[in-house]
Amino acid sequence: MQRKAYVPGVAALLAAVLAGCTGGSGDGGTSDDSNPGSAGTATQAAEPGKYATLPEPCGAVDEQILEELLPGLGELTDEAQREKAYAGEATLTYDTDRKVGCRWKVESAAATDHLLVDFERVVSYDDAVSDDSQAERLFARKRAAVHLPEPAATGSGSGSAATGPAAGPSSSPSSSGSSSASSSGSSSVGPSDLQPRLLEDLGDEAFLDDELDSSGSTAKQRTVTVAFRTSNVIVTVEYAEQPATVGAVPDSKEMQDRTRKLASALADSLSG
Repeated sequence: MQRKAYVPGVAALLAAVLAGCTGGSGDGGTSDDSNPGSAGTATQAAEPGKYATLPEPCGAVDEQILEELLPGLGELTDEAQREKAYAGEATLTYDTDRKVGCRWKVESAAATDHLLVDFERVVSYDDAVSDDSQAERLFARKRAAVHLPEPAATGSGSGSAATGPAAGPSSSPSSSGSSSASSSGSSSVGPSDLQPRLLEDLGDEAFLDDELDSSGSTAKQRTVTVAFRTSNVIVTVEYAEQPATVGAVPDSKEMQDRTRKLASALADSLSG
């Protein structure tokens, strides 16, 4: 009789244990099912930028273009000076994977020319923001700092439409660039064609700035800047010229053409 009473007791115990295990596995199943769900809703890391490295800046400029931008190179007769002038000088940087640059300065009988080429590779440390998007934000700030004039109104005269916005306080760089252009001897191109502006067909986005330093009694220095973004790399070309003769004004169109030519060549080299 005791054996008959014991067996049902064991069976009841086993049933209770099995029931507990069944409930535990059900709870565990619910927990396991939640993990894939949370993984599925997690934000996927944004794509990295196209560029993981930067070019060697002092070797990035073709010698022929360099000679056009720096006419004084042709006047150098000393071989050591020529080599040093062509080589340029690397700008100070603490991370060559992120930012590099090179500058040149060459004097001639007519003027002193300066050239700066700068490459910046943008990396986003936010998984939700791609390198390209971060570079786009930084380029927007760079463009805003220039205070480009508003685009000319469609259907109005090019001269009055372009010079109207330039007269505003936020467009002082464009005002100096445009007014100096008219006195630079470029009779075939009006000020509205030379004012600071957005550029097309150069990288993903680009702009040009043209500024004339009219302070002081020395010769006036003109600085033309072209900046463009290609994916997660921002390139800036800054070209400045100061004539040797007081009262002389550097030609705006000529300097803009030279700067844009170099910027276009750099964009092609990045895409190649």
